[in-house]
Amino acid sequence: MIYQFVSTFHMVSAVSALIFGACVLLARKGTRLHKQLGYAYFFNMLGLNLTALFIYQLTGHFGPFHGAALASLLTLLAGFIPAYLRLPHGRWLEFHYEFMNWSYVGLIAAGVSEVATRLPSAPFWPAVVASMFVVFLLGGISISRGRGKYMFNIRTSVVQSDSPANWLVAFKRRRTVCQ
Repeated sequence: MIYQFVSTFHMVSAVSALIFGACVLLARKGTRLHKQLGYAYFFNMLGLNLTALFIYQLTGHFGPFHGAALASLLTLLAGFIPAYLRLPHGRWLEFHYEFMNWSYVGLIAAGVSEVATRLPSAPFWPAVVASMFVVFLLGGISISRGRGKYMFNIRTSVVQSDSPANWLVAFKRRRTVCQ
């Protein structure tokens, strides 16, 4: 019963994240709509990755897909936290762009590999590896080409410090503004 709920939640989160992620990519950046769609994508991906850690039907133990879920979770957080805190100063948008795009590429790679393993007579691991390789290659090319559309502030000040103390101050400031 619990496994059925977790699996269903995982699947619904995956489909929702695919849809919201596509909408985020198509929406004009920095707008209220972009942010709302981005939050929907973030929370669906969070649910997807967390439920993935509780699914053991394939191997019966922690396996490569659980590692991929952890990598996906780290990529998601690495793209969300800089945008939420606007840190590091002058570079947060670049971090947000890179990691959120890679998060979506990873989601697509997982979906394509899932479909590839369902093809008749497709050997499981070669189908997973080959499909993920192709998606990551095409995704990397797309992300690289897309970088030119955005003006990332690459300059960093000598005075500026992105120490953990500054991150905490920014988090407190952000929390106060949002309340």
